[in-house]
Amino acid sequence: MQQSEQADRLPFNDPAHWDKMVATYEAQSQPFTTHFAEAALATLAIGPSSKVLDVATGTGAAALAAARSGADVTAIDFSAGMVLRVRSHGLPNIDARQMDGQALDLPDASFDAVLSVFGVMLFPDWRAGLREMARVTRPDGSAAIAVWNSADGGGVHMLVSRIVRTLYPDRIGPPPAAGLAELADPDRLAAAIVTAGFAQPTITEVTRDFELNVADIDGVERIFPFISHWNALDDAQRAAVARVFWTEIERGRVGDIFPIPSTALIATAQRPPS
Repeated sequence: MQQSEQADRLPFNDPAHWDKMVATYEAQSQPFTTHFAEAALATLAIGPSSKVLDVATGTGAAALAAARSGADVTAIDFSAGMVLRVRSHGLPNIDARQMDGQALDLPDASFDAVLSVFGVMLFPDWRAGLREMARVTRPDGSAAIAVWNSADGGGVHMLVSRIVRTLYPDRIGPPPAAGLAELADPDRLAAAIVTAGFAQPTITEVTRDFELNVADIDGVERIFPFISHWNALDDAQRAAVARVFWTEIERGRVGDIFPIPSTALIATAQRPPS
């Protein structure tokens, strides 16, 4: 099996997998990713007259934040469930569409600003995703891209991967998405953005706590199958990882919240003038 075929078969490259995750993602992840979305948007000069594209919108953290500025937002995702959730807010300045971010069905140079918050890094062809973002950005327009600074991602993914690495180092393979590892390095991230067609990239680090609501035990455990390193384990190994996980939770929880510090890289760049 070729690497691209393997990537296409990973759960997070299956729209139906994300369709099933809408409620859990919105409850556990969106409050967290909103912090990074707002940090990314703060690097862009947008306002009521701006046309903004949010690539891989998920449940709409970045799209909703951009809409609050009065911008005219197009939010795209390949998951029909995610798109329906964004539409359910009923905001007149958000147009949510199901679309492949690697081949945008959008005109050239049609947006003042484009952004992707933890989206493009997961694409099987993340380079195509970056090129498409550049293609649809107008000359002198801008882009903001948020990625994790670790191939293990952030939040629960990072914590579980760390536990697996400690207990079963021989079961940790290469990162499930090539973009996770490649773009986690600031220099490689900047180079990839320039290669895609942007210029003058600036990279900043932003750290926030993933505030895991441990009162919702079922909701927490529904995240586990979404973690590639978890899926590489047998039942006995998963039980051992879960025991360590919940032991760490009990040690570090503050009431119903367990904080997991997570760091993202936010890249901002410009589309060169014609």
